[in-house]
Amino acid sequence: MTKKKQPEPAETGATEHQLWEVFTQPGGGKPFEHAGSVHAPDAEMALQNARDVYARRGEAVNLWVVPSSAIVASTPEDIGPFFDPGNDKPYRHPQFYKVPRGIKV
Repeated sequence: MTKKKQPEPAETGATEHQLWEVFTQPGGGKPFEHAGSVHAPDAEMALQNARDVYARRGEAVNLWVVPSSAIVASTPEDIGPFFDPGNDKPYRHPQFYKVPRGIKV
């Protein structure tokens, strides 16, 4: 597992603010979803920018902003050793459980 490296401003030739990832939560208690990114100098401004860009039409009831540099992700090279431990546990799949009568699936 490797940490995603963000290019330095000198590398891109730009003097941009920090990149923030935005997650929105629609109404009705639905889970958060990644909506996109914003640039901002700090967390408060990132939250305001996220509100202006991703929640201006009332499509979100809650927002999260996370510095992109704080996100840790797996790489395609990790597919074998990183994900293999879960594949050898078939009992975790729902086909081994019976749904009680009266429950709609």
